[in-house]
Amino acid sequence: MAAGEYVSVSSQADSEQADLRKEQHELATDAAGEHAELAGIYVSRGLTPALADQVATQLAAKDALAAHALDELGISERGRPRPLQAAGASAISFACGAALPLLVVVLAPQGVLIPAIAVLSLAFLALLGSIAASVGGARVGVGALRVTVLGAVAMALTLAIGALVGRVAAS
Repeated sequence: MAAGEYVSVSSQADSEQADLRKEQHELATDAAGEHAELAGIYVSRGLTPALADQVATQLAAKDALAAHALDELGISERGRPRPLQAAGASAISFACGAALPLLVVVLAPQGVLIPAIAVLSLAFLALLGSIAASVGGARVGVGALRVTVLGAVAMALTLAIGALVGRVAAS
């Protein structure tokens, strides 16, 4: 999962870099058109044309590419993709997510193993959803419910597919 996250976020970073190179080329070959485009963005946000032109001029004087990256492309330095960070977070998340079911496998009696894994995994998902929502400043109940319900759906689908494949394989 961490490798997939790395690849996905790297692809996003590559796309942003391509957009920035294109924007840099446009700034070099059509500065007036790019200035008008930036001012138009500010007018669409509610500034008067005169003020929008002034803002575009001042921002471009400081760093034209950064102004266009943020206001035209929606790319900010703060929100730039970080593939290694995403991969590390994914690896840690999946390792933590796998810890409780593995612990249940070790400790639960064989007769209740599957129900115990399911129930405790859903409880752990609710806990992790609550923590994630709290850290992100979202409503805890909504975060916990979303993760728990989607986890239950994923578990049910996995069980159904496993049962279907098991029947087919046994035939």
